[in-house]
Parts: sequence; C-alpha cells; structure tokens
Amino acid sequence: MPEHNPLPELAYEHRAFIESDEARPLRILAEYLEPLHRFQHAGIHDTIVFFGSARLAPGGPLGRYYQEARELARLITAWSKSLPSHAHRYVICSGGGGGIMEAANRGASDAGGKTVGLNISLPSEQLPNPYITRELTFEFHYFFMRKLWFAHLARALVAFPGGFGTLDELMEILTLAQTRKLSRRIPVILYGSAYWQEILNFEALRRHGMIADEDLGLFEYAEDPEGALRSLQKRLAQEAKEEPSPAFAHSHHVSKPDQMRP
Repeated sequence: MPEHNPLPELAYEHRAFIESDEARPLRILAEYLEPLHRFQHAGIHDTIVFFGSARLAPGGPLGRYYQEARELARLITAWSKSLPSHAHRYVICSGGGGGIMEAANRGASDAGGKTVGLNISLPSEQLPNPYITRELTFEFHYFFMRKLWFAHLARALVAFPGGFGTLDELMEILTLAQTRKLSRRIPVILYGSAYWQEILNFEALRRHGMIADEDLGLFEYAEDPEGALRSLQKRLAQEAKEEPSPAFAHSHHVSKPDQMRP
C-alpha cells in the first residue's frame, strides 16, 4: 500500500514564498493591517507626531532640543490625560529611534502616558528606544507604509531640527495638507525658527511662485515647550469643533472639473 505524501506547507506559512518578490504585496498589506489591528485594540485614534534627528543627544551641542522635546511631550501628555473625554486624548508618536524620537517617547513616559514608536529597519540597525509603550512598538520595512501611519493617526505634527529623514517626513505632511489629500487638517509646528528659517527658505518659494501665499499658513514656529503647547491647544481646539469624535484620517477625494469628466 503506497505511503501518503506529507502535507505541503500552507502558503502563508511558507517563509521562502512570503519573503519572495511575488509576495511583496502581502508584506506591504501586512504593514497596514497588523498596525491597524493593534491600534484599534489599544484604542489609539489621535496622535501628536514628533519628528527630529536621531543625532540630537542630551549632551551634544544642540542637546537643548532633546530636553525641550522631552518636556513638550510631557506637557502634552499631562494635558491630554486631564481632558474629560478619552476621545480627545492625544498620544505622543515618534519614529521610534534615538535623539528627538527618544526624547518624545521619554517625555510621554514621564507623564505616565502611552506612547507610540514607529521604528524602521535600517542597515545601521536603528533599535526602538526603551521608552515606547511595549504593545505600541512597531517595526517597519517599508518607509512609505511607516509614513502612512504617521499621517493616518496624526492630529498634529511637531518637527524639531533634523536631516534628510525629518525633511522627507515633514514635506510629506505639508504636501498632503497643501493638496488637501487628507480629510482633516494637521497643524504643523516647526520647533526652533532659527534652524528652520536657515534650512528651508519658504519665503523664497513663495516669492518665486512655487507655493501660494496661503501655504505659509500651513505651519507656525515655536521657540519653547510652553509656547508650542499653547499653539497646539489652540489649533486642536479648533479642529475638535469640526471633528469631535476620534477617527483615522482618510484620503480626501477631490472631484474633477466637469470638463475633465468622460
């Protein structure tokens, strides 16, 4: 009597297949669905996203930015915990690494709040910092999926001094805001006007007609944690009147002019 062949591996348990080029769409989808499941389970709807350099250590020449990011995250978390409704609690979210990212998660932890880290796998092996809430520590392979989750939950963004990564993430949010591709506005705070006005000449972009006058209203500057908190509270109060319940930010459908329709 012939022996039965062993059962073949299920496709989703076949590691060589899952890691193949053909299965790339599955890996991309997993980086959307797995975080979605965990965020919903943890009740996380609204985040305040901190961007900034991983190179800004507490004792370095620009170490004050680390301390001020930590203090701002602490102030925001303490304020959000005092709000009467869970629907308006704002959770600090960072890129999960060191520097400003660590400072943000650390400040939220100082205030006893939950805090999110969206870490990215890099050749230099950026490791999640120890201040992220354990169940809200994420690891991404795809930069674009990580950026989707920054925008998907964000109620506001605070950008501290940073390099290529910070500029990339900042411009992503400003572009989404400028083109109205999100169903809600995301207030943007640029922390440290001296740095940002040297690095980015927004006025020149306006003067050359590359952006509109009103685009300069997509962001504002802050110089200290208390001032940044006041700006966020004011802007978030305005946004809460328009969308009082928590919800993910959806991509906004823009109707084409009649003459462009088939």
